[in-house]
Amino acid sequence: MTATFDQNTAMRDNAREPIHTRTEAEEECARLRGTMDDLLAAIEQETALLRAGKLREAGEMQPRKAELMQNYIQQLNRTRDNSVALGNLAPTAVAELRRGHSEFQAVLKINLAVLSTAREVTEKLVRSVAQSVGVAESPKTYGRGAVPPRGESMRGLAVNRNL
Repeated sequence: MTATFDQNTAMRDNAREPIHTRTEAEEECARLRGTMDDLLAAIEQETALLRAGKLREAGEMQPRKAELMQNYIQQLNRTRDNSVALGNLAPTAVAELRRGHSEFQAVLKINLAVLSTAREVTEKLVRSVAQSVGVAESPKTYGRGAVPPRGESMRGLAVNRNL
């Protein structure tokens, strides 16, 4: 993890204060880039787990991902509020942030596509199981007096949709 608790605490404590120096501007860009890198790593790990069919493990990443996303949004808002100062005081760091943000968006698009595919596959699987459980199986033999035996069909299916 690149961003530390102390950096995040300091960022939240100083969130309202404007940036005045080149050092502050470069630190702000580095802090945002660190959080973006941490979030990117978590998203890439989630994508890999989803592709491997490890839905439970991917779901367990949600609290950490939510925390990183919250930090990212807070830092992004601070960066936006100080965009003029950052552009004037640390133009190179801002250019690197823009490049990193473009890469970040590309990985997010891939992650969203994988999430969408996993959801569709899961929904199709649940639907097909529900349909096969709900359909009475037709008898393959005859009972006494050439009368087909009555088959018992299952009468319900419970599904936990929290995943």
